[in-house]
Amino acid sequence: MRLSHICLAGAVLAAAAAAPVSIGAQGAPIKIGVLHSLSGTMAISETTLKDTILMMVEEQNRKGGLLGRKLEAVVVDPASDWPLFAEKARGLLEQDKVAVVFGCWTSVSRKSVLPVFEKNNGLLFYPVQYEGEESSKNVIYTGAAPNQQAIPAVDYLMKEVGVKRWVLEGTDYVYPRTTNRILEAYLKAKGVAPADISINYTPFGHSDWQTRVAAIKRFGSAGKKTAVVSTINGDANVPFYKELANQKISAEDIPVVAFSVGEEELSGLDAKPLVGHLAAWNYFQSIPGAANKAFIAKWQAYIKNPKRTTNDPMEAHYIGFNLWAQAVTKAGTTDVEKVLAALPGLKTPNLTGGVAELLPNHHITKPVYIGEVRADGQFDVVSKTPMVAGDAWSDFLPGSKDTEADWVTLKCGNYNTKSKACSGQNYK
Repeated sequence: MRLSHICLAGAVLAAAAAAPVSIGAQGAPIKIGVLHSLSGTMAISETTLKDTILMMVEEQNRKGGLLGRKLEAVVVDPASDWPLFAEKARGLLEQDKVAVVFGCWTSVSRKSVLPVFEKNNGLLFYPVQYEGEESSKNVIYTGAAPNQQAIPAVDYLMKEVGVKRWVLEGTDYVYPRTTNRILEAYLKAKGVAPADISINYTPFGHSDWQTRVAAIKRFGSAGKKTAVVSTINGDANVPFYKELANQKISAEDIPVVAFSVGEEELSGLDAKPLVGHLAAWNYFQSIPGAANKAFIAKWQAYIKNPKRTTNDPMEAHYIGFNLWAQAVTKAGTTDVEKVLAALPGLKTPNLTGGVAELLPNHHITKPVYIGEVRADGQFDVVSKTPMVAGDAWSDFLPGSKDTEADWVTLKCGNYNTKSKACSGQNYK
């Protein structure tokens, strides 16, 4: 080889060594599963969460990806079909070999995929308020547990509104039924008589609310201040609130506090008849602050719509994605066992001016906000708590009050503090 060629080759090698590593140069893309309903009754809520993860992936890739590798979203549509969630989850883990999945809304969909994630040792970040009574090694719960939403909402209605009579109105599946079991026990512990508690369930997508709303109106006419605690989910909320307006039930008469109605759901409604009704969340778009303002601007630019709203489960995905990225960086790998070991104790800013911390029970710390519906479909915050640590097991159910979840020291999701035993499905 000529000397000039040797010098040229050496120069090329030296330049290559000095050049920064580009995204993807160190390996194939890191695949991220997105498991949200894009059709069916839950599409009204879940499509936005799919777009949130795609935005986060795009932003992370602009920062250089993770571990020198590009992120690649693998999006599937389980179509609000609970068995299909399990099938789609299995495909993401076994065929697509994703490093992590962000997904599910309803608890029935989460319960459907739990065995799949535990069998395949996958990692799911679940972003929606839920009923508790669970802590899986393979799930990070970034939505609210009951003590971070349902209990504070009831406390607010009792103390600030003077509610004495309670309608627990829900969609017929595990989240409303378990949440209402907790709330019923809590209300009775607070001295509420069984006759002052009405519990009712309707199917997913329920649309004919005339008879049920009339019954709520009758229940509220007994001379005691009455409120509805709503765990109605998905698109059934639209005709429910319309029927309240049709029967002239205002927030002053019988306030409704909702756990599954946020800015996204209200964007499809004439919100004027709903003014004064309430929602309990850990985030509202209307909360001031630099972090929230920047996120809203980024979201609206990404979605190319200055009127698109943000909401609480979006913030949960924002927190969850950033915790996962931080854990991968700390672990130096996307290996699920090492990422799970790195996650507890990590902290990341939320969008309301605080810091979320991932706890040993795989839940996070959150503030609790109660908001009143405004005519523009946004919320005015009327109550805020300090940061609340998510509790996987309710203190108000006999089978749960002695149960503890701890994946760091105890390495168990349902450790009985009396028997000192770890048992059930949510441990490994």
